[in-house]
Amino acid sequence: MKFETYLKELFMEDLIQPIIRTVISYIVLLVFTYLFGKRINSQLNYYSFALSVTVGSYIANMGFDTNLQFFPTLASFLTLIFIFFLSSLFSFKQRGFRKYLSGKPLIIIEKGEINEFNMKKAKYSIDDLKQQIREQGLFKIDQIETAILEVSGKLSIQKKEEYQPLLKKDIDLITSEIPIELIFNGEIITKNLTSLYNEEWVMKQCKDRKITAKDVRYGVVGRNGVFYVMN
Repeated sequence: MKFETYLKELFMEDLIQPIIRTVISYIVLLVFTYLFGKRINSQLNYYSFALSVTVGSYIANMGFDTNLQFFPTLASFLTLIFIFFLSSLFSFKQRGFRKYLSGKPLIIIEKGEINEFNMKKAKYSIDDLKQQIREQGLFKIDQIETAILEVSGKLSIQKKEEYQPLLKKDIDLITSEIPIELIFNGEIITKNLTSLYNEEWVMKQCKDRKITAKDVRYGVVGRNGVFYVMN
């Protein structure tokens, strides 16, 4: 009889109790993630990192460490979350407080020159810099105009102008070096218009010549950007 009682107590202590604690801890974690998960992930800094580690430690202890009383540990966890909530609310309203709580970005490269002072301040080595620019598809530091080390530890990069990808307006400028027919038999050829040589530009060119588009039999933009007309 005593043996059966011992087995029941052992079963409750070593099996049922950890299961119940784990289920409750998991529900608490889900609620916390639902309320604050997006904020922590979107603003990853040393404060939110420390909080994430602490939350994981609390959840693990509440779920598995039966030597700790559950409800005092839960109360301590909820107090931590409440402090985090107040800190987040205060930092949202006070920008100066947020700077001390979350840190601020550091300029690593400015106008193509490496800022060694900020690198030493952040304990950020040249190898760290090379690794992070490689992760963004760059292999030469001299291709970078500006690089900022964000509070999340990520590196934001602005390439030098000559290494930046072409935009539509740049393509229009390139294609403008080829002669473009804009007027034929008094009609503007709309499919040949560009952001540079648009309908307004054509009308102005005609107005400067004291004619209208209908008066032009043939109008073309040469390689030099000059508008030639044939009446």
